[in-house]
Amino acid sequence: MKMLDLFSGMGGFSLAAEWCWGKELEIVGFVEIDPFCQKVLRKHWPDVPIYSDIKDFHYNGAVELITGGFPCQDISIAGKGVGIEGERSGLWSEFRRIIGEVRPRFALIENVPMLIHRGLGRVLSDLAEIGYNAEWQCISAAEVGAWHKRERIWIVAYPTDTRDRQRMRIDGQGQETDKRWREQPFSEFGTGGQVVPDSKQRIEQCGGEIPNTTDTRAKRMYKRENLSDREQWQSEPNVGRVAHGIPNRVDRLKSLGNAIVPQVAYVIMQQIKQIIDN
Repeated sequence: MKMLDLFSGMGGFSLAAEWCWGKELEIVGFVEIDPFCQKVLRKHWPDVPIYSDIKDFHYNGAVELITGGFPCQDISIAGKGVGIEGERSGLWSEFRRIIGEVRPRFALIENVPMLIHRGLGRVLSDLAEIGYNAEWQCISAAEVGAWHKRERIWIVAYPTDTRDRQRMRIDGQGQETDKRWREQPFSEFGTGGQVVPDSKQRIEQCGGEIPNTTDTRAKRMYKRENLSDREQWQSEPNVGRVAHGIPNRVDRLKSLGNAIVPQVAYVIMQQIKQIIDN
């Protein structure tokens, strides 16, 4: 299982993929420009190459999955609202280029919900131009057990010519549904007009809790091993916003603020894995 991680940040997508595929996973590269995030990636994945500038990045190999949360500053309600054509969020065009060059079996894309109004049409049309279909949902961290909302849009893209051959599994016993991938949204867990079950049902439907791991990296980075135990999920990491003397405090807060919630990515990847395994 080969994966390419774009706009990698601290590696939230890759951590979720490790939970999902374990030793079967091979991360072929990170693309991340922030020096502090690069240090975090080197610490936890020392053997994976890191590429700084996505504008100069090209990959010639085959991968099953490309992931990334492209910059949201021009899309977010906290910004000036320039939209996906802005200088930073406009890096979506590089994301699109790489998907078109590599032709992965799946691409998992993340951004803020305002993308629906400030660029989703562009994303979908760009994907269509390179022969990819897509499905999307807005899913919050609270929907996988967190004590904060952190709603994000998650887009799953896949080659148009394969969609009719893909089948999806959604229940904990691995029973195939009667609907094709194109007829069943990739997640029942977002706010896409469907009834959202409670957190315990959601985790059970995805095959149970995140596997217990002896990997101390996961413990250090996210302080969480078991989704079913809400008491272990802190509302905020204990970084300290006003305390002096904490190394890289500003960089750590910025990186955490830009990071994805890997538990959400894990839920989606579990369903992608079921399709790939079939």
